[in-house]
Amino acid sequence: MDVIEVIVAKRDGQELSEAQIAWVIDAYTRGEVADEQMSALAMAILLNGMNRTEIASWTQAMIRSGERMDWSALDRPTADKHSTGGVGDKITLPLAPLVAACGAYVPQLSGRGLGHTGGTLDKLESIPGWKASLSNEEMLSVLRSAGAVVCAAGSGLAPADKKLYALRDVTGTVESIPLIASSIMSKKIAEGTGSLVLDVKVGSGAFMKTPERARELAETMVALGTDAGVRTVALLTAMDRPLGRAVGNALEVEESVEVLAGGGPADVVELTVRLAREMLEAAEISGPDPADALADGSAMDAWRRMITAQGGDPDAVLPQAAESMTLQAEEPGVLARLDAYAVGLAAWRLGAGRARKEDPVSFGAGITLHTKPGDEVRAGQPLMTLHADETARFERALEALRGGYEVGPASAQEALPLVMDRITAQ
Repeated sequence: MDVIEVIVAKRDGQELSEAQIAWVIDAYTRGEVADEQMSALAMAILLNGMNRTEIASWTQAMIRSGERMDWSALDRPTADKHSTGGVGDKITLPLAPLVAACGAYVPQLSGRGLGHTGGTLDKLESIPGWKASLSNEEMLSVLRSAGAVVCAAGSGLAPADKKLYALRDVTGTVESIPLIASSIMSKKIAEGTGSLVLDVKVGSGAFMKTPERARELAETMVALGTDAGVRTVALLTAMDRPLGRAVGNALEVEESVEVLAGGGPADVVELTVRLAREMLEAAEISGPDPADALADGSAMDAWRRMITAQGGDPDAVLPQAAESMTLQAEEPGVLARLDAYAVGLAAWRLGAGRARKEDPVSFGAGITLHTKPGDEVRAGQPLMTLHADETARFERALEALRGGYEVGPASAQEALPLVMDRITAQ
């Protein structure tokens, strides 16, 4: 085939055939299609879109570029969850052991953070000794002993996606829903899970700012999973304000442990339990209710087994930042607004995130929120505490927060409901 013909076809709004898509993904992975040619095709896809058949073919072609994991040796169903990312989104940490405690195996491949959204692996790597990189054999061993494993994806999983993802990042094509959906789902389907629950975030701190765009992405991903034989459901959830009270790596681990101990912020608990119920239903498991597993300690037991099995010490003292600064309310009123993006950007500038994939993160950096939107506050009452390793970082973090929160009369603007919608296969 001729790559120019494929580019021109999509440029002119034509439907690409399964054979064209299979060839171009394979040729790009092998280096026969140049980056500038794939950039042109990605831009044509961004501008003209793809239909369900094309997206399914594109996703399957990326899966075929690498290995597909197999959990058939396990004696219980597998269930996984993927979040599109947000500020304070530590849900994977309590969720994986919770679902394991209720009877499913949870093989979860996760990533590191980039920009204002934290990465699950960064959070877990704040636990002394914990190891993110596991072989397939080690993953299976951890699953059998702990019921859940959270680790980095190996290089053999959808290598075409890894190559295309880096290209999209520098060519202005990140926002294409067909390319976003196929990127996420190629890895999740190749991961070999039997069922999948998607947490698609909506709001200022999310990749998808509007419910309409989030719903389109969710419906596309649910269709891809369903077409590939994976039982898939999606929830649209709020990310107009931070999730929980902790934003930052070790801070979020600490909060996750509070949830597993039967406490923690109400919104984190609510979303964790709701997603756990969805995962168990998708896996067709009718075991104990997740709320009971949090209350009776079995989820905490699964957490301790999971962390220990990956070399971590669940009893270790977590890293703390060297410096802190507390922001106080200047006047009495209500915390009328707390913008997720502003808080995420501030945490990033404090050292909790990275600008480039190779940058280190500060495990102790981040923000502790003392109040949530809708809370009444007194003059002088602490609103949030900033944590960083160097005091020089506070000034830029404060710049990010300027205009990002407001104390005054109660806001007339309603906050988004925590769970906005549920998307199932059509």
